[in-house]
Amino acid sequence: MSKILRYHFELSILYSFKFVKNYIKMKKIFSLFIMGLFLMSLTPNPKIESIKIGAKAPLTDYNMREVSGNEFSLNDLKQKNGLLVIFSCNTCPFVIGNKSMDGWENRYNDLYEFCKKQEIGMVLVNSNEAKRNMGDSYADMQKHSTHEKYDSPYLLDKNHQLADAFGASTTPHVFLLNNTMNLVYKGAIDDNCGSKKEVKEEWLKDALESLAKGEEIKNPETRNTGCSIKRI
Repeated sequence: MSKILRYHFELSILYSFKFVKNYIKMKKIFSLFIMGLFLMSLTPNPKIESIKIGAKAPLTDYNMREVSGNEFSLNDLKQKNGLLVIFSCNTCPFVIGNKSMDGWENRYNDLYEFCKKQEIGMVLVNSNEAKRNMGDSYADMQKHSTHEKYDSPYLLDKNHQLADAFGASTTPHVFLLNNTMNLVYKGAIDDNCGSKKEVKEEWLKDALESLAKGEEIKNPETRNTGCSIKRI
């Protein structure tokens, strides 16, 4: 091989190596960017501030359509000792689960029965207005409720009015109200979205039990985790 050909051959190898190196580097940067966007969608929006413990619940007379076709307000669904409000949806893996985690939805009916024993109402609210054409329409809610055999009422929050008033930021996001509709607990259902069997801290059930007994709730606020509520 002549010196000139050898030079061009080595140069092409060098450029190929640099191209591969830069490609790998850009691929890593792109992957990190995508992961960042994904995590942002799961993190509560810092600009959305939820109502404070002790505050009066807003929009308690606001009527919303339930999957049965009837309309209810929060006041309609309140029981003797209060009302549990869970902002939820049909599409978030933190609700419905996926291959790697259970999701919290498989605890909804158990919570409903637990609430009944404590004489506390329970309602699920779908505020995902930006996903009405992507799995969170009223018809989708009806199908999902039937498929999952929800015991709890499931309401459509048009234009996320209730979510905005409460400052709800994720699905799920829990708000527990006492019999005067003041907030006594907010946050998460428990400490393990991944596995119902591996739950160690049942924050919500502890709060429900304390509320029904008229006792002070030891942990009135925990960190809510889930997909961001999809607002328009």
